[in-house]
Formats: sequence, structure tokens, C-alpha cells
Amino acid sequence: MTPTTNAGNAGKIDPRFRGELCRYAMSLGDDSLVLGQRLGEWCGHAPTLEIDLFLANIALDLVGQATLLLDYAGACEGNGRDADRIAFHRDVLDFTNCLLVEQPNGDFGRTIARQFLFSNFQLLLFQALSNSTDATLAAIARKAAKEVAYHARVASEWMVRLGDGTEESATRVRDGLDWSWRFVDELFEAPDAALIESGIAVDPAGFRAEFDARVDAVLRDAGLARPPGRRPILGGRNGHHSEHLGPLLAQMQFLPRTYPDARW
Repeated sequence: MTPTTNAGNAGKIDPRFRGELCRYAMSLGDDSLVLGQRLGEWCGHAPTLEIDLFLANIALDLVGQATLLLDYAGACEGNGRDADRIAFHRDVLDFTNCLLVEQPNGDFGRTIARQFLFSNFQLLLFQALSNSTDATLAAIARKAAKEVAYHARVASEWMVRLGDGTEESATRVRDGLDWSWRFVDELFEAPDAALIESGIAVDPAGFRAEFDARVDAVLRDAGLARPPGRRPILGGRNGHHSEHLGPLLAQMQFLPRTYPDARW
């Protein structure tokens, strides 16, 4: 699949859902963009070269997904913005990513726990979106699902390695899972009802049971318990973010905002 462009896709968008589809594609793109930036912070700092490459490759995949999704959001919007403009020239309150992806890396155990939860969710989401009635969104989802299957598999394997490893590794990944768990319910918030009814978007509640089953199976192998239920923390989809997103964006957007005419 070739990268999406504004000019190439503007004519394929159902005008009845243009605004809703723009917001939906942007939220999916923001998820991948923010987590890709967060994982990039590990570059050169991971525990081993193997892990350094693993996290860097996931970050690159996520940024690639974000480029396609944000380009498509720009096409839906119709104001001439491409992925770069959307990514680097919005304020923090305009981002609609889920709260989980903006959380600090913490130690390696927390990073793996966050990746384990998000990648298993994202895999099921993209598999479902592969059947979207929107041809462009379905094509992006099919490509992304192949990448995310690897992310989910390796993150799950590391959950087992850490949980079933030393006392320290088990403690660290358990703490990371506990930190991340309060943000899981937000992943399953439904997008616009009209998009779901039209078959463009999917309601994540439809695969919540499968997500829970996948998570529980890995936790059993890792010797870890599911964290207790607690009041979910929501708001990211509506631009209400934690204190962690602003500093991340300040770093990510520094060059384009400081030198807006720069060309690479």
C-alpha cells in the first residue's frame, strides 16, 4: 500500500461522515504518534542492544501508521493539512490520543506493561477495521495489523520473561501493569455512533472479551495477577490530558515550530 495523500483520497471520502471520519482517523493517528515518540526516548538507553532495536522498530512502525492516518485525517478535513502539519503544529488540547500512550516510560518493566496492553488492543482494533466500509481506512488497518501482530507477540513474550524471571523483574513489571491498568477502559470508549452504524468505525466493546482473554492468558504464563478494578481515568479523546503530554510535544515539535521553513 502506498502512503495516503490528501490529494489522492479527498474524492473517496463519504461527505456524510467527513467531519466524524477526520476526528476518528486523527485520534487513531495520535495514539500511534504519541507512543512512537515516547518509545523513541529509549533509543540508546535500553537494557540490551536487542531491546533497543525492538523498541526503535516499534516506534518506527507507529510513526508510519501515524503518517498514514494523519494524512487521511487531513484529506477528510479538506483544509490542505498533511500529517506533518497536523503532528507538529497543534497544541496539546487539540490532541485526541488515549491517556495510556502518553504515560512516562518509567523503567523497562513499565514500558513493557504499557506496550503489552496497548499492542494487544491495537491488534484487535486494526483487525476489525480491516473490514471497514471506508476503503482507505481498511487498507491502512490491514497494513498496520501485520506490524502490530509482531508488537503484541514480543511484548507478551517479555511480560512472561519478566514476570517469570527474578523477584526484581516480577516486581517491576507488576508495578508497571498496575500503573497502566487504570487507563485500559478508555481504550474501549466507542467512537461516533454514525461511523459505527455505517461500518466505517468499530465499537471496541465488541472485542473487549477477546482482549481480556488474551491478557489473562499471558498473565497466567507470567505468574502475574490482573490488577483490581478501579475507577477509570478518561478524557484523552476529548483533549483532557495528563501533565505528561505537554513536555513530550514540546520536544517533538521544537524544530518545526522554531524553524517553520526548514527542509530536510
